[in-house]
Amino acid sequence: MKRIFAKLKKFFFPPPGTSASMRILPYGLLGLLTLAAISGGVYTWEYTNSPEFCGTTCHTMPPEFSTYLTSPHARVDCVECHIGRDFLATRVSRKFGDIRHVTATLFQTYEFPIRAHRLRPARETCEQCHFPEKFSDDSLRQISRFEPDDESTARVIYLLMKTGGGVEREGLGYGIHWHIQREVYYLPSNDLETEIPFVRVVNPDGSSEDYIDIEANLDSSEINPEDLKQMDCITCHNRITHNIAMPDQRVDDLLARGIISVEIPEIRRKAVEALEGPYDTLEAAMQGIEGLLAYYEDAHRAYYYNNREELGAAVKILQKIYAESVFPEQKQDWNTHTNNIGHQSTPGCFRCHDGKHLNAEEAAVRLECNLCHSIPVVVDEGDIVAEIEISRGVEPESHLNANWIALHRDVFDSTCENCHSVGNPGGTDNTSFCSNSACHGSVWTYAGFDAPALHQLLLAQIPSLVEDEEPTASHDQSLTYNGIIGALFAKQCTTCHGADSVQGLDLRTYTGTMNGGDSGPMIVSGDPLASLLVQVHSGEETHYVNFSTQELVWVIEWIFNGAPEK
Repeated sequence: MKRIFAKLKKFFFPPPGTSASMRILPYGLLGLLTLAAISGGVYTWEYTNSPEFCGTTCHTMPPEFSTYLTSPHARVDCVECHIGRDFLATRVSRKFGDIRHVTATLFQTYEFPIRAHRLRPARETCEQCHFPEKFSDDSLRQISRFEPDDESTARVIYLLMKTGGGVEREGLGYGIHWHIQREVYYLPSNDLETEIPFVRVVNPDGSSEDYIDIEANLDSSEINPEDLKQMDCITCHNRITHNIAMPDQRVDDLLARGIISVEIPEIRRKAVEALEGPYDTLEAAMQGIEGLLAYYEDAHRAYYYNNREELGAAVKILQKIYAESVFPEQKQDWNTHTNNIGHQSTPGCFRCHDGKHLNAEEAAVRLECNLCHSIPVVVDEGDIVAEIEISRGVEPESHLNANWIALHRDVFDSTCENCHSVGNPGGTDNTSFCSNSACHGSVWTYAGFDAPALHQLLLAQIPSLVEDEEPTASHDQSLTYNGIIGALFAKQCTTCHGADSVQGLDLRTYTGTMNGGDSGPMIVSGDPLASLLVQVHSGEETHYVNFSTQELVWVIEWIFNGAPEK
């Protein structure tokens, strides 16, 4: 050992007379070692920050890595969200905090399924790229669905997503991203946050409103404010990078893109059944899905023998989908992690917007389709044109009730036809506004429509509507404005041409009626054919609400008689 130290001393501190090259050599070697150490450290840092390290080095991560590779964030490193952007020393300290994960892996003390805890706040991660104050325009969405029938009948749903956002001081701050612009706090009742019995909204003036699930039996005065969580991006976009779509959604997507042929008999129904299993192991799943070939050979023999290659390719695709979605060792499948976007397969939006979270005035957190998207329009295979409805302008007073969606089925009457087509109300044949299969053809498991306590409470809120019967001429009603005509205008016209004076026209009073609007006088006393009101309701172009034949006769006769007030 002494000899080694002596040689090292002589090497680094050469005696007098040693050549210059030998004197420089120790420092050059130290420089190279230092450079190698720095390079190795940087490489190690970069590698341990790479998605490949996160996803493939640890055997607990295959589900997360598989979904990450096909997610919108596939080019965003894992550490961008799980460590966050910050000063290098801060990031290093956070990484050392993750040694607990290494320890859990070495000693196998983790539990399946793996769930993320202690995530960085969305303000420090998501909002480094996504600016919440930015307003996003409405966007058209096309959703392809296929029926589980023998022909796998296709239908397409069109709707406009109202992403919104922005800030109120700029006249914005509405739409889906209103939830980020405004301070909203909530109290989840489980770790997955699939149940939220309490919501608090802070108003711009600093006041707040509390909304409580009517079925939660919760007293807001007993809630500790420290237990509340502020709503942020992750409250809804919790699986944006690691989402495993449900089997029916995956199959619909494959059929819509033509990866699996829709011409295969029963393919939508049988493919979903094959993916849903159940199976105990991956090997059993592969065999079960391959069993589709035997089914088609038996049930559709002619098609099977003419299209064996096509069926074989479909089976391989379904096996691949299953292997990328279900991980028995990690106890993870389609249902392990709920996706809080949407409101069909999981509670999602309906955690709060279920119609049964009420404030002190018994007004609900609105269960209103038009808040976040337009009314969905369903287009069948034979439809050439999709007529997408975009609601704009005034609404009847009844529609402004915060509980309107829960109430509308109880107050349906003839006045609905003033604005909507109402054929086969509550049906699913898509022949009218009121027979929309996207609404009535779905089971809304997580909406509060049928909560007994809510229904009884809302019955008292049913608004007073105009009488169902059309005005009729009788001995106690004259054909005057104060008689039949004013009642007709109140029923058919004043929702638009009333307090809001659309086109400058107010038909609520006789004076307003005779004054007309932006287009000039509506009534030419004694001359129905010259009166704009008659021209609009008897012309080829359909007005938003048109008088019936009998109603138009009354109006013409009233004008012909001089349009008397009384």
